[in-house]
Amino acid sequence: MIFALPRDSSVRFALDNWEIFSSAKGVLLNDRANEGASGTTLCSDPPEHTRMKDVIMRPLKPAALREHDSHIKGEARSLVASLLQRGTFDVVADLARHLPLAIVSRLVGLPEVGRQLMLDFAPASFNTAGPMEKERTRQAFEVLERTWPQIVPGAAADVQPGSWLAGLYEAADEGAIPRDKCATMVLDYVGPSLDTTITATVNAIWLFANHPGQWDLLRDRPNLIPNAINEIVRLESPIQGWTRYVTRDVDVEGVTIPAGSRVLVMFASANRDERRWDAPERFDIGRQGVAQHVGFGRSVHSCAGANLARMEIAALLTELLPAVKRFEIIEEEREVNNIVRLWKRLSVRAVQQPGRAGQRQPLHE
Repeated sequence: MIFALPRDSSVRFALDNWEIFSSAKGVLLNDRANEGASGTTLCSDPPEHTRMKDVIMRPLKPAALREHDSHIKGEARSLVASLLQRGTFDVVADLARHLPLAIVSRLVGLPEVGRQLMLDFAPASFNTAGPMEKERTRQAFEVLERTWPQIVPGAAADVQPGSWLAGLYEAADEGAIPRDKCATMVLDYVGPSLDTTITATVNAIWLFANHPGQWDLLRDRPNLIPNAINEIVRLESPIQGWTRYVTRDVDVEGVTIPAGSRVLVMFASANRDERRWDAPERFDIGRQGVAQHVGFGRSVHSCAGANLARMEIAALLTELLPAVKRFEIIEEEREVNNIVRLWKRLSVRAVQQPGRAGQRQPLHE
């Protein structure tokens, strides 16, 4: 039996009590997907989860990411300048995918063919999380079977030196993790570095296009970028939710959930819970306390890639702010996915200051 936890309080309760709401039996909605994800931080509990996450986080801590800061900012600067010369572009294909594919996939250490296949693999990997009754779920497994063997190097000798994947093998040599987990644990880098970050970036432009007053506010107060990113993730949560396995009978807000059940922990619903948020449907980049959203998870299972995602989105917004007065939507189309709130396309026109197309301008004083 599957129970749903849609409220902010019940979601936090589940995420804060991993001993009751376990990830070790998987967090997906079918046995095949849970078996395939076994051995990742997503589908594990402490103490195993703690050991693996300590390794995964080595290159993702703020101090470690700082060495990539100038590269990411430079790449964002070149990309935005190119897009502004065009004036119109597809936010999905032309803007949001660039940094994950150009920089992050190389940091992970994916081979060239692996990087090319990531756009097929990533959404399919999330679609496998759905119930097997859905044709979309079954088709996703076919995509994974075709792409996964080509994405990750088949042997440690083939791994790019200095890459994050190489760091996993080094950690195995230290005895921090079992060696046979290295190839599987690369999923802990791929998931947060691709579709979830891409989706959050597209959501940012879509929200600002629909709320030009908030874009004006951010142009006047660029120091609000970190808060704006949190509000974007709160309002348009990239990951809609994961499941948990209930290890013992537990009372959740007056309802007894029996041991052996599964619960769907609904991040997106919690982030719009009117019991927790004032006017939750309103996009407000100045919202107080928005950093407490659960769009990046919480507690033990907080998102390992959150720092990197924030860095990428902030780099793009920083470059767009001085030059773009507003975004006008030309065409938009969502893509249905079992877990991620994806976009197929979002074509926009970037309206710029007269005579300054493609050039950076000073922000408002």
